[in-house]
Amino acid sequence: MRFDTVKFFLVFLLISGCVGTSSTGIFGTGVSIALDPRSLGTQIDDSIMQKNLTARLLMKDKNYLLSVKSKVLDGRIFISGKVSSIDEKLLITKVAWETDGARSVRNDIKIKEKFNIKRSTQDIFITSQLRSALIFNREIKAVNYNLDTYKNRIYIYGIAHSEKEKKIVIEEAKSITNVEDVIASILLVEDLRVQKD
Repeated sequence: MRFDTVKFFLVFLLISGCVGTSSTGIFGTGVSIALDPRSLGTQIDDSIMQKNLTARLLMKDKNYLLSVKSKVLDGRIFISGKVSSIDEKLLITKVAWETDGARSVRNDIKIKEKFNIKRSTQDIFITSQLRSALIFNREIKAVNYNLDTYKNRIYIYGIAHSEKEKKIVIEEAKSITNVEDVIASILLVEDLRVQKD
């Protein structure tokens, strides 16, 4: 038990130490903190939860560093990526639910299939098109959204300032060529437990 605790803190320090020399730190960038509709305390709590979850997943399997992505918004955990088996997907869901402060867990992890360069390239292209559309649309705060595409399905995680912004983001995603489905997990600012003053 003691060894696991030591291992957890070593992994946590490793993740926190891999920040580099930019303005990005354990709590994100100054720009995203200023534009984020969550209170600073909620942002810090979510960041700590995310680092905790990442460290605990790495203790299970170091390959999760590249294959699994997580985002914590207002205590809600969103997970995406690719794993080899359904057992791994269930294990990751269990680890996420065991994270202190978790209010809900949405697991959009897919089971790996044979690598298809054409599909992977198309997924990357779809994600970059949507990211560009969100950046250039003045009615949307693009930094508040995480995007992932798998098999022409776009997964959107983020916080919208209004129902109108949420609708615009979903419409932008649906307008991209070759998109088969849009799975949106977008919270509204009014749904947050604590909002920025």
